[in-house]
Amino acid sequence: MEFLHTLLHELVSFLGIRRLLEMYQTGDYHALLTFDGVLSAISPVIPFLLLLEIGRALVYKRFRIEDYKMPFIIFVANRFISRFLSIAAVAFCIGFFEKYSLFKTSFTWYWFIYGYIVWEFSHFLYHFWGHKVRLFWCLHSTHHTPQTMNLTVSYAHFFLEAPYADVIRTTVCILAGINPPLLFFIMFIDGTWGAFIHVGEGILKNGRLGFLNNIILTPSHHRVHHARNPLYMDTNFCNLLNIWDKVFGTFQHEKKETVIEYGITREMNPNNFFDVYFGEFYCLWKDLKKAPGIRNKLLYIVMPPGWSHTGDHKTAKIVKKAYLEEEHAHAHDQEPLPLQTPQAV
Repeated sequence: MEFLHTLLHELVSFLGIRRLLEMYQTGDYHALLTFDGVLSAISPVIPFLLLLEIGRALVYKRFRIEDYKMPFIIFVANRFISRFLSIAAVAFCIGFFEKYSLFKTSFTWYWFIYGYIVWEFSHFLYHFWGHKVRLFWCLHSTHHTPQTMNLTVSYAHFFLEAPYADVIRTTVCILAGINPPLLFFIMFIDGTWGAFIHVGEGILKNGRLGFLNNIILTPSHHRVHHARNPLYMDTNFCNLLNIWDKVFGTFQHEKKETVIEYGITREMNPNNFFDVYFGEFYCLWKDLKKAPGIRNKLLYIVMPPGWSHTGDHKTAKIVKKAYLEEEHAHAHDQEPLPLQTPQAV
């Protein structure tokens, strides 16, 4: 019975319906008129979409257990390992850095706009470093290992990634003067949208969302981010607003002629939990062992994935440059020869 009670508790927590169940049991729905009540009503949206996604796959006989198995195993493992780490990281950063903030904001619409732009910048920093610093890539790579896109991918993270991300994002926002209530509201919106943009083709075949594709980052843009195609590597680091990707030149639309290949570039077993979860740490350890001298060992930790002390670099930047040069050369070869003007006799 204890096991069943725990299982029911975890299920209710996952679905985000605890507060709604409490309202139903008490018959008091006045909480829906409050800010917390509205958040409680929105929380089950992503789990509901996930169940709908799985249900559609089952009905149309497109369900493959391997598409969902590994993210689910990672989610269960993280529930045991990192239940309170991220909350503690946020609380620590608020308590430590709030006294050093540049100024104080209030919970108003104009400060909300300011706060979201700052939050998106902090998210860009964490996410960019997660791809450009080898140690941080070890934390982030688990999220990129799934070879299909569906809503369970939003639950596939290494257990230390959330604390690492929240330390950076919370610190930047608190120092920029965003007060905690406003920050938590932004976090909720960002978390909900950040989960939604992982929606798979089974529910949203075309993830461009019409005219919104030119205004915000859509599921289409995030599918590009999860691709291992050379053209798409290290792009679309923001979550909702594409402003910072455009500022720093990392923005990339999905191209109809370029079919997305999901996953990471190194050879791995997507059905092996230890390879998915710890594989990049193992690869880093092997590089550290063979690297000559302390300097090279440190460089392996802080340089981008693919950097090598031998000079034979295979970073995303180099791979992408080689691909674009090859595409340019191929396009040049396909150009028709200019018409020759007849010479006068």
